[in-house]
Amino acid sequence: MNTDLLQRGQQIKLAVFDVDGVLTDGRLYFLEDGSEFKTFNTLDGQGIKMLMAAGVQTAIISGRKTPVVERRAKNLGIPHLYQGREDKLVVLDELLAQLNLSYEQVAYLGDDLPDLPVIRRVGLGMAVANATSFVRENAHGITVARGGEGAAREFCELILRAQGRLDAANAAYL
Repeated sequence: MNTDLLQRGQQIKLAVFDVDGVLTDGRLYFLEDGSEFKTFNTLDGQGIKMLMAAGVQTAIISGRKTPVVERRAKNLGIPHLYQGREDKLVVLDELLAQLNLSYEQVAYLGDDLPDLPVIRRVGLGMAVANATSFVRENAHGITVARGGEGAAREFCELILRAQGRLDAANAAYL
């Protein structure tokens, strides 16, 4: 495990996720009636729940807006959901002011150019394995898993491991 990533992960109080390409595989599915659906990975959802149980706050910031994401956030108990917001750094500034946190206390997982300003600013900015090359080059770290295929779980476990809480999080299921 990368020592720099573990050091960065020690101070994290808020984990923020993009949706398309991170919590999903990035594909957009539209039905004939105009409705949309997305597929989410249960491993990622469990990782987010483990992170919250360990006291790390969570948020979603997405440039697109869809009821499916609202339903998923509610299902997981993610308290901070921002959709239809293109400038993610502005949203993060609002959230940090509300939570009284600093950039160094934030971890962010993204995949594309709109995520880059946040990735470069936060304490732990990571990209999924299938992120654009420019985003991967500018991230602190890159997951092994692709977006929608366990990347968020990997990100969550990294934070838990860095904070010495992963074993306890896993042991809760023994």
